[in-house]
Amino acid sequence: MVKCFPIFGEEKESVVYNPDELMDLFLNSTADGICIVDMENRFIRINPMYTKIFGYIEEDVLGRTFEEFPNPDTVKEIMAAVKRGEAFHNMNAQRKHKDGTILDVAVSYSPFRNLKGEIIAIIAVYRDITERLNMERELKRTRELYRLITENTADMIKLYSKDKKIVYASPSHEKGIGFTPEQLIGKKAYDLILPEEIEYFDTICKEISETGEPRLFQIKIKTGTNDVIDSETTISPIHNEQGEIESFVTVGRNITDRIKNDDALRNLDRLSITGQLAAGVAHEIRNPLTSLKGFSKLLKGTTNKEKQEDYLSIIMNELDRIDMIVNEFMSLAKPQAIQFERESLHTILESTVKILHPQALLHNVQIINRYHTNEIDLLCIPHQLKQVFVNFLKNAIESMQFGGTVHIDVQKVGEKRVQIGFTDEGIGIDTEVMGYLGTPFYTTKDKGIGLGLTVSNKIIQEHNGTMKIESQLGKGTTVKVELNYI
Repeated sequence: MVKCFPIFGEEKESVVYNPDELMDLFLNSTADGICIVDMENRFIRINPMYTKIFGYIEEDVLGRTFEEFPNPDTVKEIMAAVKRGEAFHNMNAQRKHKDGTILDVAVSYSPFRNLKGEIIAIIAVYRDITERLNMERELKRTRELYRLITENTADMIKLYSKDKKIVYASPSHEKGIGFTPEQLIGKKAYDLILPEEIEYFDTICKEISETGEPRLFQIKIKTGTNDVIDSETTISPIHNEQGEIESFVTVGRNITDRIKNDDALRNLDRLSITGQLAAGVAHEIRNPLTSLKGFSKLLKGTTNKEKQEDYLSIIMNELDRIDMIVNEFMSLAKPQAIQFERESLHTILESTVKILHPQALLHNVQIINRYHTNEIDLLCIPHQLKQVFVNFLKNAIESMQFGGTVHIDVQKVGEKRVQIGFTDEGIGIDTEVMGYLGTPFYTTKDKGIGLGLTVSNKIIQEHNGTMKIESQLGKGTTVKVELNYI
């Protein structure tokens, strides 16, 4: 009597299956491809998953021997061993799909016995692991590529733990800053940074922790020979599965020579601006000097103490004005040492307007400040930003041959971002010319040297800012600068 097995359905009603039906259910439901080969090596059964993996249907294989299909020579030896009672499990191998595609499979071979224990067939079970192995190969290639990049790039790559301790350093550090990777591992970021740069570096790290975004910045670092270099570094956070920052990776390069070249360009542009402003400053100083000369003569010719005090008061006011003009002019001509510091944006703008006031008067131009926000502090190099704003205001003034108004608008435009707009009523800029703005030594002025916008844009980028110019012929030009504030 054929044994039968009761299996409960969804409504707990007993359904009876015989062994052959159970075998069909199993073969049709399993996630593995299965084929059964008799002792003459003929296919006697395949399941739907076998067809899905290899593309062969029952009509293609049943009754045919496995030698008629492409198989490695080792399969013959394995089949012979299985007929002797051996079993082989989870062997990684390659097989061909019906269309010729190479597949990676995990295959197991087992003897199929009857109730008497006699081997009557061979069962082969296949699992398609092509996608998994391709991913592993791609991961291996990617790791090898990263290894080649980090070991051969001139850029200095470091991996920091969350507490800013170095856990990996690329070999390029030995040539770049004189430290071998082994010397750097275990050091903290602060061990390489100059003391006066630590506050700036901590501010950068705080911004990254808050935003989760990479940041490009410049910083001075110490070398193994106790020299100091300028480094341009990109620092990026690495997140874990919970979205938390667990480490940082930095890519830095030595830009000391580039900084020197940039400084030379800035000095050339600064000298150009200073020379062009000299006439305006001289004109502005001439007025109080005339007053000083006149009231000095009056003071000399009177013995009236009341008048003497009045004359002295006027003379002191004129001297203070000359002192203010000269100081502002010298702050542009002879800036202090370059270092980021906290400074009020409004203070920088007011100082810039004072510098340009004489030239504005000469051109019958009025400069109006419109601050749509309270006092804002920047982490910046004040004299560099002053140089940028002088460039923009000077261009605006010179664009208005018959006088007019320049508006300076300050407003917050995003989280920790401020926009400074300089709008004039000048002749505007032609669309074709707009594409060349910022190109070194390109200028539309007869006496210009073509470095103003180039240097300005560079300074703004170094302050992690952006510059945008909008203009229409006959209507004027607006320069918009965005900067981070603290």
